[in-house]
This record gives sequence, structure tokens and C-alpha cells, in this order.
Amino acid sequence: MTDTPATTYAAAGVDIEAGDRAVELMKTWVGKASRPEVMGGIGGFAGLFDASAFRRYERPLLATSTDGVGTKVAIAQRMDKHDTIGRDLVGMVVDDLVVCGAEPLFMTDYIATGKVVPERIAAIVKGIAEGCVLAGCALVGGETAEHPGLLAPDEYDVAGAGTGVVEADKLLGAEHVREGDVVIAMASSGLHSNGYSLVRHVFLTRAGWALDRDVPEFGRSLGEELLEPTRIYSLDCLDLARRADVHAFSHVTGGGLAANLARVLPAHLDARLDRSSWTPGPVFSLVGEVGEVALPELEKTLNMGVGMVAVVPAEAVDTALAVLAEREVPAWVLGRIEAGSGQALLEGAYAH
Repeated sequence: MTDTPATTYAAAGVDIEAGDRAVELMKTWVGKASRPEVMGGIGGFAGLFDASAFRRYERPLLATSTDGVGTKVAIAQRMDKHDTIGRDLVGMVVDDLVVCGAEPLFMTDYIATGKVVPERIAAIVKGIAEGCVLAGCALVGGETAEHPGLLAPDEYDVAGAGTGVVEADKLLGAEHVREGDVVIAMASSGLHSNGYSLVRHVFLTRAGWALDRDVPEFGRSLGEELLEPTRIYSLDCLDLARRADVHAFSHVTGGGLAANLARVLPAHLDARLDRSSWTPGPVFSLVGEVGEVALPELEKTLNMGVGMVAVVPAEAVDTALAVLAEREVPAWVLGRIEAGSGQALLEGAYAH
């Protein structure tokens, strides 16, 4: 016999009781992110969604998307502020769904962490639930996994998957885009959740700035600017598609404005975009100035102030802009669709 304590799961670094406490703390927030079609509650092995509502569709198409928030989680961890990163996750998922015209129905999430701290997990889920409310979808389930030895105790990563539905004859995309259409931009809230490896390198590594550094151009600290939640457009886009003729949407994420808009262009058309139609926020110009990052590199990495794009026929422009103004989404005419080879081309200089 030896005096060595018996081996347990907890001794290996996994605290099941902490996981149970996290579930109890998050229940209130998950309960707020629901829809009438959701059946059961948190704690089951699978989330349930009543699909009988699909009977009102002639030919319902299910759309699905999955994503994460990249290295923006590193900012949340360093600031020890975890209640907004979930909104970023929802935005990345549901706004990919709405691009094809699909209404986001429900999401599930996955959180991997080195150590389950119930309050931290609950804060992350609070942000996810708030994002689902803003998107009009339900949070029907998720998973929290403790990975000691793989992740440090204060490290975590988040991912999510969403499902939506669209009537087949209302599917949006490149096949509807026509020469003479107009491109409408919807403003981003900031960096959203893309390009943070570049942004962190510029501000934190190259410049050596602290996250609590006050930046006059931002009117707040660097960390607060970098944690600004992603704008969630799904309800705005759905309302716009109901009230105006929309041919396509493009969600501006990794790769920047031109590359993402090109994904919804037919091979024989180009989008010519006028930089002088807007002024990118100060965070974009500061990344360029502080990091000596060339404009082409900025534009293929960051959204430059445009988070979502709608392509509409010329006669629908006034209605589209009015709908977006009513919904308090800053929007403007960004460019036009012309004959070409399937490219989105940025022209001119940004307004100052």
C-alpha cells in the first residue's frame, strides 16, 4: 500500500461540479433566447425545435452555418471581460445564414476551456443569449468542455452553429444580380471579429500599447474599442428583403469587402465601389498608421467600416435606404453593378 491519493477526474483537472454550477448560472440567460418552436429546456442531450411550422412553406430550404470569433477571445481574456464575446459569435453565424435570405431559427454553442470557472462560462453564454435575442433566433443547446493541459486555466475558445430556413423561390444570391443594380453598404460597429491577429500584432506587439491605454481617436481605451461587439444584421436584412426588392446580400468578414462581395457576383459582372462614399472609423486608419500596413493589406483583412452589403435594383434604392434608416442602421450607396468578370473593385480615395 502507498500513501498516494486515489486518482480522480478532479485530480486530472476536470471539475464536474464546476460544470454543473455553470449550467445553473446560465439557465436564466438561455431562457431569454427562445422561440415558440423550442421544446424542452437546457440540460437535455439534444435541443428540440418543432419543425411543424415549416408546413406554411411551399418548399422550405434549411440553411446552416458554423463559425467562431478567432483571436478576439484573447482580448476578452486579457481584459477579463467575457459577456460580449458571445454576441460576436452569434453575429458571425447568423449573418452568414441571412445572406441567402434564410431566417435564423436556432443556434448551439461550444466552449472549450482550460478550467471551468462557472461565472466566466455564464458570462460567455449571457453574451450568446443576448446575441440570439438580437438575431431573433433561439439558443437551444451547447457544450462546455474542460481541457486541462491543452488550454491554460484562463484560456478558452468559442464556436457555434446555426440553422435557418428560407422559401426556395425567395433564395437570394448571384443568380439574381443584374447589370445596373446598386450596391448598398451597411456600417459595421468596428472591427467585428476578423483580422485580430493583425490588429493584436500592430497594437500590442509592434507598438507595445496596453489595453487600458486611452486612445483619443477612439474616445475610450484600446481594449474597449477592440471588444466592441459585432453588429448583428439578420433582422435588419430580413425586414429589408420583405419590404424591398433585394437580389443579394454579402456578409463582410475575413477577406474584406471586395472578396466577400465577389462571392455573390455572377462571372460576367463586376461591382464598382466608391471609397469616397464613406469614411472608415479611426480604428482602421490607426491600424494602418501604427503598423505601417499598406492599404491593400488593410482592405483584404479588415471590413473597413462596412459589415453587410445589399445588392438591389436601382428602383429599390430609396425604399431600401428608408427601411435601414428606420431600423437605425447607417447605410449608403456604395457602388453599382457593371459588365465585367466577377470582381468587386474599390476605386478612388476614402472621404476624410
